Amino acid sequence: MIAGAGAVGTHLAELLSKEDQDIILIDENPEKTAFLADSGNYDLMTLNVPPTSITGQKEAGVPHADLFIAVTPEESCNITCCMLAHTLGAKKTVARVDNSEYVQPQYQEFFRKMGIDSVIYPEILAAEEIVEGLKRSWVRQYWEVHGGALIMLGIKLREESKALYGKPLRELCKPGTPYHIVLIKRDDNTIIPGGNDELKNGDIAYFMTTRKEIANIRKLVGKENYAEVKNVMIMGGDKTTVHVVHRKPDYMNMRVIEQSSERCDRLSELLEDDDVMIFNGDGRDTSVLVDEGIRDCQAFAALTSETETNILACLTAKRMGVRKTVAMVENMDYVNMAEKLDIGTIINKKTIAASHIYQMMLNTDVANVKCLTIADADVAEFIAGEGSLITQGLVKDQYLPSGVTLGGLVRDGVGYPIYGNTQIMAGDSVVVFSKSTLIKKLDRYFCKPTSAINRIISSLTH
Repeated sequence: MIAGAGAVGTHLAELLSKEDQDIILIDENPEKTAFLADSGNYDLMTLNVPPTSITGQKEAGVPHADLFIAVTPEESCNITCCMLAHTLGAKKTVARVDNSEYVQPQYQEFFRKMGIDSVIYPEILAAEEIVEGLKRSWVRQYWEVHGGALIMLGIKLREESKALYGKPLRELCKPGTPYHIVLIKRDDNTIIPGGNDELKNGDIAYFMTTRKEIANIRKLVGKENYAEVKNVMIMGGDKTTVHVVHRKPDYMNMRVIEQSSERCDRLSELLEDDDVMIFNGDGRDTSVLVDEGIRDCQAFAALTSETETNILACLTAKRMGVRKTVAMVENMDYVNMAEKLDIGTIINKKTIAASHIYQMMLNTDVANVKCLTIADADVAEFIAGEGSLITQGLVKDQYLPSGVTLGGLVRDGVGYPIYGNTQIMAGDSVVVFSKSTLIKKLDRYFCKPTSAINRIISSLTH
């Protein structure tokens, strides 16, 4: 059940329909639901009732829902309808909120007692990804798994990476190599690679490695000469910008350009304790960018609510010599275009929210899920159950579905790349890369089997 047919709700509906889920979307605005029905992109049912209506929720079948997701524009509505859904019998509930206080760890149990299993605040999630992107000028995407025991690096390969070209991955990632190339984005295609695949100039290659090997990966792809980011210019002063500034490392200097004078005044209050400069001006004006010191910046982030403005601003910044750019791209239709235009890190709050909601869909003990914004793929951190299928033999003998690869594992707090002769053990945390439609199908490999299945496995292995 999804409450709210706005941007986040409709994007989630499209994603979940690919997972062969039975979806009912609730929204009291018939125009929004009519658009979904007419588009032909969504396999779902719609119901025009207020999400906070008890009668409406009963009519929609909420008492039998496995997951109830509230992503209307109103925070209070989301909290209320999740409380009602829980009381009516929904197994899990998720509420989108706009108050950063609500996502603090000390309030998780408070919300659970209210019947809300998870609260998501996309602006904070986006801010965390933006800061990680700004820290590393040579990386498109960076993700820490299991507290940093494993690291995922998405890197754009260029001429300086030519040492990697023309070699099959079975040579580049042979046993003993401290990294595993787990995914390739090539033009519009997402490739879960096999041993015969090769890297090409222009690919975005995703490496799974450990923290101590990051410097070696940087040298391998020829990115040693990329300047470290110390001075950053941000265009746009909304909530996401505020959370980016709050999370910036101490060594990083930030300048914020905001067109609204009223918002600038508000930013001065919100960021009073942060070391940041705020300017009132139009960031689309190149003379304003020059006057405010863009030529001294190693990174530029366009975080306004206008996708087209953000893309154009990043292109302008690149022409003015800024190597690292970050763009907020809320319109999914523009994501591939932004990548082709060589915009650096692309942030989409809808896919970030989807990552967290995917995690709640899975039956296995899943510690983390990430949707890759620019690739048709997901990454999940599965915990191998006692007696699960994945522990019954070497990785090369597992017959995993096509479009799936195992990137690495964490055992006793230590991260390791996975190779064909790796044996996964119960309790291992395993990072899985897969095409977006396959994540949920991996449950059966990692679930602790029932007693009946245990007896069958036991008879086969003995």
